[in-house]
Amino acid sequence: MATSTATGGESALASAVRAGNTGLVESILWEGCDPDAQHVAFSLAVRMRCGAIAQLLLQHCADPGLSRPDELLSLREAVESGSPSLVEALLDPRIRSRYQEAELLEARDLAFRWFEAGAEAELRRRTGAEEAVVRTRVQDEEYYSIDELTLAGMSVRDGHAAIITALEEPLGIHASFEELMERALPFDQDHSAWGSATLLLAHRRDQETWATAAALRTHPDPSHRVFGAEVLRLTHLLDDSEADAFAGPALDIFTEWSTRESDRLVLTEVLKALGEHADSRANAALLSCAGHPDVGVRRAVASGLGTWFEPPAFSDDVREALLVLMTDADTAVRRDACYTVGNGKDRAPALADAMFALLEDVDRQVRVTAVEGLAFHNDERCVEAARRLGPPRQRPGSHSAEFYLDALWLYERRRDGRS
Repeated sequence: MATSTATGGESALASAVRAGNTGLVESILWEGCDPDAQHVAFSLAVRMRCGAIAQLLLQHCADPGLSRPDELLSLREAVESGSPSLVEALLDPRIRSRYQEAELLEARDLAFRWFEAGAEAELRRRTGAEEAVVRTRVQDEEYYSIDELTLAGMSVRDGHAAIITALEEPLGIHASFEELMERALPFDQDHSAWGSATLLLAHRRDQETWATAAALRTHPDPSHRVFGAEVLRLTHLLDDSEADAFAGPALDIFTEWSTRESDRLVLTEVLKALGEHADSRANAALLSCAGHPDVGVRRAVASGLGTWFEPPAFSDDVREALLVLMTDADTAVRRDACYTVGNGKDRAPALADAMFALLEDVDRQVRVTAVEGLAFHNDERCVEAARRLGPPRQRPGSHSAEFYLDALWLYERRRDGRS
């Protein structure tokens, strides 16, 4: 158990929270720490408006119910911060009953005022300042990011649209498709407002939502088309029922759509969806875009080709396309293609040799992926390659470390006949 203390008797976990060091917080949590330390750290993270760290603590079983109301921010303060992850931490089911309906409605109205005015305009109104706003992209939670705006010493995040959606769930408010889309469209796909809207719609899994999303594929505005495509993709992807009723309709829609879509962002989303189908039509559509000039499109192809097939070998066309993509000028395309090959069941020597060639790549993450792939392919060359890589590092842009030594360890156990 991690029980080390910092100056003044503060736990190592609390010190990491106070420093805003998410990677260190995660490392300490994986090592293990006592519930009291987690409780103190959660309360501190909320007071410091570190929503992402508060969410991380909740994922590692911190109990928000141990925190008294006076140890946390008020719901109004959390809404004012503009951080969806912070608001969602306070809406955890274990403490949600602390808020009366009137308080939830008031918080929702406040979020609406920020959203309708615009975070920058409201920040200017409150500060009265006229100088330029400093805008910084920040990771608000694990999968989505938002903008943080600073003016005259006051900072706010622009996640109020996502906060509205989060507050509607405990209120039992069923926002329409159009309302949710209106909240998402002012932002990009990586923004929390977009993610909260598409995920909520996808989880509804009803024919009305499906038909509304499908109708957007002919909309003249690409932002509407990509929104509809993401809702359709997630509806199928998140459908864990045995019937899988959306699989056939999704494949039909996306196969046809890929042949006529001209916008690169929309086409990327369509191809991502096709990569989630184990069907020859999906593979054919992906192969037709393997040489596309846009990097995002080629990444979707590299990630989607052959990844959902059970046969032990890729088709000749898929294998050739992946070999080309593994030499792509773009680093991310090479990495994704290598990952697809490494995790596939095709043991063709040409594929292993292509991964071996990537051990000389200029990008470390490509080299890491190649080592992992060679280990999965039971290729002895992974041992020396791992030695050359040296100790694992934290992945850039992530809180987790590289795991190629795990793949190497499993390979060596298989090689040596150990269970």
